[in-house]
Amino acid sequence: MRLSISHKPFWVVLVAALCGAGMWTYANRVMVAHQVRDAAVHNRPRGNLSDLYPRWVGARELLLDGRDPYSAEVAREIQAGYYGRPIDPSRPNDPRDQAGFAYPVYVVFFLAPTIRLPFVIVQQSFFWLLLILTCASILLWLRFFRWSVPGWAKISLLALTVGSLGVMQGLKLQQMSLLVAGLVAIAMMLLVLDYPVVAGVLLAASTIKPQLVLLLLLWLAMWTVADWRRRYRLAASFLATMAILLGASECYLPHWIPRFYEAVREYRHYTGAMSVMDSLLGYPWNWALEGVAFAAMLGACWNERREDAKSSSFAFTVSLVLATTVLLVPITAPYNQVLLIPALLVLLRDRRAIWLRSAAVRVLFLTTAGLIFWPWVSSTALAGLSFSLRRETVERASAAPFWTVTQIPVGVAGLMLVLYYQRTTASVNGGVSGS
Repeated sequence: MRLSISHKPFWVVLVAALCGAGMWTYANRVMVAHQVRDAAVHNRPRGNLSDLYPRWVGARELLLDGRDPYSAEVAREIQAGYYGRPIDPSRPNDPRDQAGFAYPVYVVFFLAPTIRLPFVIVQQSFFWLLLILTCASILLWLRFFRWSVPGWAKISLLALTVGSLGVMQGLKLQQMSLLVAGLVAIAMMLLVLDYPVVAGVLLAASTIKPQLVLLLLLWLAMWTVADWRRRYRLAASFLATMAILLGASECYLPHWIPRFYEAVREYRHYTGAMSVMDSLLGYPWNWALEGVAFAAMLGACWNERREDAKSSSFAFTVSLVLATTVLLVPITAPYNQVLLIPALLVLLRDRRAIWLRSAAVRVLFLTTAGLIFWPWVSSTALAGLSFSLRRETVERASAAPFWTVTQIPVGVAGLMLVLYYQRTTASVNGGVSGS
């Protein structure tokens, strides 16, 4: 007797699980193994390498001993744990990243419950918190878009997300970008459910990495002002929470804002941080295209500012803004691409409609899809080869999954902008011909 159940869901889940497992196997057997051996050859220090550690040490020193977390003395203590020893500028192979405390002071209030615990416990707990929050954010974004998918599709999306290059790197490093992305997902869902006060509080908390939410806050400010009488509670709760955080920070560390600004400036200098366009094109073309992308995003926000939070237009605009953020943020780290998740869900949901558009859109769609799938394909291939080929042979290609890191945000943000303005133009033309 033939089975009436399609085999397609089984194969989709299997491929997604294979991609996720391939990424993590690659990370442990190829990427990290190569980094460890390379560090040993060049006498390069390796400690816990947790991006949470500098923030945790800064919180401990400020709250327990009243020390300035931005100071050079605290930075050297951070390096002792982060790298295993303070870095030495006279050693040519030592890292250039000084691993300083380059966050707003109020991040210490969120870490306060952990400062008396051993860091290894904090590190492991934060890993699981980020993992759970990232998985939950997928389900929240699906609900945000009102996209009902079967269970096998949810499992596949979760496997691909946890097994993506950006999320894998973020979890390995305990990167707060994943925390910010989770807070944004919760805040947007609460806004749709008409809980603007709590949403405003979470958005204020997400400013621990202000560069990741600046454009989103700009969009929400435009949206709020467009219907102030009904939407003022979001702005009021956000501003009140920010006032509390800034005021408390000033009490604990007077005049901290100039120190924070200087820490950020130094961070960009010693890490060589640059935006996607900076790394791809360089000056002056990067500025020109970033300006075009920002203006196009701003135009979309202005056009949609009167839309209700429950509308599909509002959801699309949020996704567009977050995708543009990854394009413009002054660092190309893969873990920031977790903010592309809502845009990727939109593109996946509307794939059939996108395919029916112009040939140019189809080419852009296929190119972007290829860029997105490359890290999964290459990492899975390297993971498999690591069991059969010599270690040195496989490690020569250890950077392959990172080859499309800078191109992915360009493809996703560009496709979202093209889709928006094509839809807007079609709507205008349809309205004119209909009149």
